[in-house]
Amino acid sequence: MRELTRVVFLLFYRMETEGEHHLPRERAFILLPKHQCWQDIPIITLATPRHLYYIAKHELFQNPISNRFLKALGGIPLNRERPLESRNSIRAMIKFLEGGEGLVLFPEGTYYRNRMGPGKRGMVRLLVSRLSLPLIPAGISYRRRGLRILARISFGRPILPDRETTPQEMLEAVMGEIARLSGLGCTRPKA
Repeated sequence: MRELTRVVFLLFYRMETEGEHHLPRERAFILLPKHQCWQDIPIITLATPRHLYYIAKHELFQNPISNRFLKALGGIPLNRERPLESRNSIRAMIKFLEGGEGLVLFPEGTYYRNRMGPGKRGMVRLLVSRLSLPLIPAGISYRRRGLRILARISFGRPILPDRETTPQEMLEAVMGEIARLSGLGCTRPKA
């Protein structure tokens, strides 16, 4: 699926990446990118040298075509309205992270095109409370260049959670770095 995605997307997009050396090569991490549009998922997949798992809202998995596509890209459905229904997904996320995999979580929770949305700390707090993993902020920006769109992905330095930093402070630091890497302003995170 990754190679098919590469062929299709590179017809319409030209990619530039920066900071790939910040991504751990063999240990688990949580990648926290800017969420501009649905294309962010395949773009991040192509920009990252490792296989990733994505947390995505469960509504995206209801259509059989998008369900198959998202699961092939490593999608994990999460029901934000009824969290108890997501117990198996949360267990799967933790299992992947304990196995050394990379997990993508869009901290804004939805698209905010060309501006920063508020970060939501719930899932970040859950994962960080159970595992001590580096948080990798990532900026994404898009610009039309001729017939194709330039997608620029910038990976930031890992942010390591510590006991002195509250989840709110950690999320504010992550959101500030995502804004900087995306060339955008920042707003305050949500509870």
